[in-house]
Amino acid sequence: MYYHKVMTPAQPVPAFVRLACHPLRWRLLTELAASDYRVRELVVLVDHPQNLVSYHLRLLRDGGLVSSRRSSADARDSYYHLDLDRCAHALAATGLALHPALRLTPAPPQPPPAPARPPAVLFTCTGNSARSPIAEALLRHRGGGHLEVASAGSHPRPRLHPDAVRALREGYGIDLEEQRPRHLETLTGRHFDHVISLCDKVRELCPDFGDHSRRIHWSIPDPAAEQAGYTAFARTVAEIDTRVRYLLPVLTPREAQP
Repeated sequence: MYYHKVMTPAQPVPAFVRLACHPLRWRLLTELAASDYRVRELVVLVDHPQNLVSYHLRLLRDGGLVSSRRSSADARDSYYHLDLDRCAHALAATGLALHPALRLTPAPPQPPPAPARPPAVLFTCTGNSARSPIAEALLRHRGGGHLEVASAGSHPRPRLHPDAVRALREGYGIDLEEQRPRHLETLTGRHFDHVISLCDKVRELCPDFGDHSRRIHWSIPDPAAEQAGYTAFARTVAEIDTRVRYLLPVLTPREAQP
């Protein structure tokens, strides 16, 4: 029996595959999926020279999977962030490129099932007037009542920023009108499974909340420091909500996974 091979034009390898298949780049993606980091921290985590880490970070930035922002604590530093939404869509496009039956639609992460002990999550920023209370409200909103969530600041302001309150009310129907900022010291002695800093400055000041607390950093600029007014707060709420949606599966204990 003879087989006739039909030659078809070679399809280009999807960009996500080209970027992610390199072992060091995959390691960098894996680390950045958990938290935002500075270059020197990534150098320690992946145990490679800084010039090599910077080179591969630049390729990931050029590919649109990773972005960087100047640190608000030290402008000489930059924090790197993995765009999980872009990764989800890139993976879906990669499946479609392989076979039409692999057309995938990225599904938004769902609230975790109720575990025996609800995970406790603390969000921190400097003033506890915008970023951390926004994250607290959104995680409580999306967590379906199965999580313990709090927020606090190292130097709390007298009240929440009115544009933060407005952005949550208009975008999600969440009312924080009566909530007041609180100091990190008011939570001394409490245990949190996850402590998430949203401010580069407070990351260095946040106290420990138990030996087993997982420290995560989201490097998010203070919307009150921008000139865009309410637009900056609406944009910040959207970014935090994206991060919160992808945090939910991380908070689900492995044994609770379906």
